[in-house]
Amino acid sequence: MSSRSATQQGTPRLARSLTLTHAVLYGLGVTIGAGIYVLVGVAAGRAGMHAPLAFVGAALVMAFSAATFAELGTRMPVSASEAAYVQAAFKREWLSLAVGLLVVATAMVSAATISVGSAGYIGVFVPVPAPWIIAGAVVTMGVVACLATVQSITFAGIMTVIEVGGRGLIIIAGIGQGADIVTRLPEIWPAGGDPAAWIGVAGTALIAVFAFIGFEHLVNIAEELKEPSRTLPRALFLTLGLTAVFYAVVTWVAVTAVPPQELARSPAPLALVFERLTGMPLVTMSTIAIVATLNGVIVHMIMIARVLYGLADQGSLPQILARLNPLTRTPVLATVIGAGAILVLALSVPLAGLAEWTARFTLLIFAIVNVALLRLKRGGEAPPAGAFICPSWVPVAGLVSSLLLLGLDLIG
Repeated sequence: MSSRSATQQGTPRLARSLTLTHAVLYGLGVTIGAGIYVLVGVAAGRAGMHAPLAFVGAALVMAFSAATFAELGTRMPVSASEAAYVQAAFKREWLSLAVGLLVVATAMVSAATISVGSAGYIGVFVPVPAPWIIAGAVVTMGVVACLATVQSITFAGIMTVIEVGGRGLIIIAGIGQGADIVTRLPEIWPAGGDPAAWIGVAGTALIAVFAFIGFEHLVNIAEELKEPSRTLPRALFLTLGLTAVFYAVVTWVAVTAVPPQELARSPAPLALVFERLTGMPLVTMSTIAIVATLNGVIVHMIMIARVLYGLADQGSLPQILARLNPLTRTPVLATVIGAGAILVLALSVPLAGLAEWTARFTLLIFAIVNVALLRLKRGGEAPPAGAFICPSWVPVAGLVSSLLLLGLDLIG
């Protein structure tokens, strides 16, 4: 496999045009997904009034792997990041390519699942067959993803603001209902002599971890960040922290507005909370869900194109995928291929079972990436100046937590 340095001189490179704000909005867009709609009910049923603690605990577990990605991303701020890390650590071309393609495959399945989900919400307003809605959504988002990166990510960022702001209506409505949201705060913390409550929180945290998967995709736009050594670690930890706060506050409002067991029985717990607090029609939540699902499609498309570009740029895939449009300086062909694959999957493949495996494969990638950092640290290779450095025990903790979560999920 030829190295990145072997890329022909004089060819255009990805533009370093993204700021910390762009990166955080991108990270939030790819992390805060539809899972929270269901997980609020699951968390309430398992942990009751203590459910917000589960999301904080899940974020702390993910922080180990976030630190690993922060160090590797500042050591090697390139596209196809996970593949580059594996190649640097193991010197195995086949393993590097396999990890890169696994990242692409999981993202494609996720985007296809989201696009299928978007059809149900869009169909409320546009009464046409679902396949036409899916095709229209995927093609439209594909066109946006082909724009200059700063434009496509700004578009996704605006959608993220709308998505988070829409769900923030639940928080605002909860605050407006009275003092309960504040006066009942002591109920979050389980009593010291109640081990069953702590067991419930711990078990819920294991499930809540899956609501945070997505922040790691930030490393795949590292090549387009301004000052990646400073911007990438901040973006990773801000994304994880803001997501944790958002999830915890939304969950707290939910369990104070609706009894936890009633939330657990509801097939649409956040919609129930929204209706209970505001009295507004559920069509409002459907509008927000459209924005959320379309945002999920585009952020995955952007990431898929960057991984395909990076794999081609390092010589693992045909060089034609590394060509950039001279005007937008984006990998248009890689974007088109990614969008086409998402459309085919969405229209022709049953995704229910595959969607569950995407989270499992992501945890496997986390484990491999943590091992890669351990090998690089033990190999004695000095990191570049300004790189984020974490202690050696951090990737060990990231590896153990990833394998433990993966094992528990497979057993469950």
